[in-house]
Amino acid sequence: VQLQASGGGLVQPGGSLRLSCAASVLTLEHYAVGWFRQAPGKEREWVACTVISDGSTYYTDSVKGRFTISSDNAKNTVYLQMSSLKPEDTAVYYCAAVRGWAWTPYGDSYDYWGQGTQVTVSS
Repeated sequence: VQLQASGGGLVQPGGSLRLSCAASVLTLEHYAVGWFRQAPGKEREWVACTVISDGSTYYTDSVKGRFTISSDNAKNTVYLQMSSLKPEDTAVYYCAAVRGWAWTPYGDSYDYWGQGTQVTVSS
């Protein structure tokens, strides 16, 4: 397993969750890491990305100000802190890594994918 996503669960609207993406074999400093999500009946959607080498971060408009992507190089792990969650954030969340120093929102460009973790926002 190259990437392991975890941290999903059931949370009420307005609540918070932190997702983790732990890498094995890969050294994430050489990658850009993105989070994607897919809701039932919908296409996969890019959520956020970080270029590990320079710490730059990028977000889709619907999560700006609510989600924060970060990395811990010592743990070889990327996090997605999600706050002010809404029912429309409900989806399976995936992390993915693309080699290099350029970020991309296009899933087909990514080299490695984690297995997904379910996030359900409901009262």
